[in-house]
Amino acid sequence: MLSAVMPIRDKLFRYALNILENKMAAEDVVQEVMIKVWKKKDELSRVENKEAWCMTVTRNLALDKRRKVKGYFEPVEKHYELADRSRTAVDVLVSDEIMHHIRRAISQLPQDQRQVIHLRDVEGYTYREIAEITGFTLDKVKVYLHRGRLTLRKKLTTLYHEQKNRTTA
Repeated sequence: MLSAVMPIRDKLFRYALNILENKMAAEDVVQEVMIKVWKKKDELSRVENKEAWCMTVTRNLALDKRRKVKGYFEPVEKHYELADRSRTAVDVLVSDEIMHHIRRAISQLPQDQRQVIHLRDVEGYTYREIAEITGFTLDKVKVYLHRGRLTLRKKLTTLYHEQKNRTTA
């Protein structure tokens, strides 16, 4: 059973990291998921979508950990390496600045919107799979995704215009 889960280990980690914003805590959650999978291996053979089940367990464990531990979390940008060696220094600077603004805008979204955007736009899950993972209705998934994207678009458009005005002034 663990062999079926190992290919999605990175997805589980990214999802836990998205919720917890702490690398060590996210790693702990993934380990807890693996232990839970091992303990429930007999029951899991009856689960139709094992990946969605694992993502749901990851979500629940991460949210539980987040509720229990206050002040333990670090910003997620400390844990992402975005360097591409083929880019010029200017490209890297501009890209890093853009990513910083995108991450900041995403981190300011409500938790539900942030989760749905992560699962859809980063992990590539369908609306139905997101509903199954999060426990939200399909309509809520669509609403959270729409509202989150709309908020991000507004924030990033405003930022773009501010940057453009600074360079032309």
